[in-house]
Amino acid sequence: MMQMKATRDAFGETLVELGRKNRKIVVLSGDLEDSTRAEYFKKEFPERFFNLGIAEQDILGTAVGLSLDGLIPFACSFAVFLTNQGYGVLRISICYNRRNVKVIGSHAGLTVGPDGATAQCLEDFAITRVLPNIIIISPVDAIETEKATRAMVDICGPVYMRLGRAPFPIITKDSDPFIVGKANILREGKDLTILATGLLVSESLKAADALAKENIETKVINMHTIKPIDREAIIQAAKETKAIVTAEEHQINGGLGSAVAEVSSKTVPVPVEMVAVNDTFGESGDEEGLLRKYHLKDVDIVEAARKVLERK
Repeated sequence: MMQMKATRDAFGETLVELGRKNRKIVVLSGDLEDSTRAEYFKKEFPERFFNLGIAEQDILGTAVGLSLDGLIPFACSFAVFLTNQGYGVLRISICYNRRNVKVIGSHAGLTVGPDGATAQCLEDFAITRVLPNIIIISPVDAIETEKATRAMVDICGPVYMRLGRAPFPIITKDSDPFIVGKANILREGKDLTILATGLLVSESLKAADALAKENIETKVINMHTIKPIDREAIIQAAKETKAIVTAEEHQINGGLGSAVAEVSSKTVPVPVEMVAVNDTFGESGDEEGLLRKYHLKDVDIVEAARKVLERK
């Protein structure tokens, strides 16, 4: 049985460990610290925790002020609120000024489940990756989230990390490398490549198993960093397999699929099929049911693989 753990839980636990070693770390919340797991930090370091209420612009603006004093602020809330309501501050105060602020967007994707369309952030990659000077991380599981959280502290500048509410399958090991901007190859194959991020990586591995039964050898790559995108990994995959499928719990426009297509079209043009939410809002429902309805399951990745092989 595959072990499951929410990436938000791993983030909260790791942040406490880092807080014990680095007194410069401070945490800001939008009255959602219980949901984002920032409450773990709040309980241990109440003097370094700030609840700004339901005011995302204020959360990010205050984080900028704290960074000017040499602190390392982690601004935590739902992804949909930080990237949408807080966009102006994120753009000018944080990215334009290259402030050392870590923006943690929890509850991203459809798997927010019963919270419904207003809380399901499906556009955060598109919103953030057009901004200069920001790094965007989308960890595949709890182990990788821990590594990413540690790496963020050592980065001087804006970072956005996307986390999920639902438990994700743990598919990586403590010994696996994690380098920001460097994708990880999880499976080799010669017929096509699946480039996936977040929860859709585990679905891609299941799809690769299904395709293997049809004698289709599939390369699977975990693209944990959306920006800077690993251009070398994309170019190499295009050259080797000459067909690409992307998979993400995000809108089809402006996300991982768009980033991959931008690279491949300019370097090694190959057929690209995208598994993503097809230009629609989500709805309230259970996690598994939503993934099936909006075609983000392993069977949908298999179908996309067959389409791209026909085009190849």
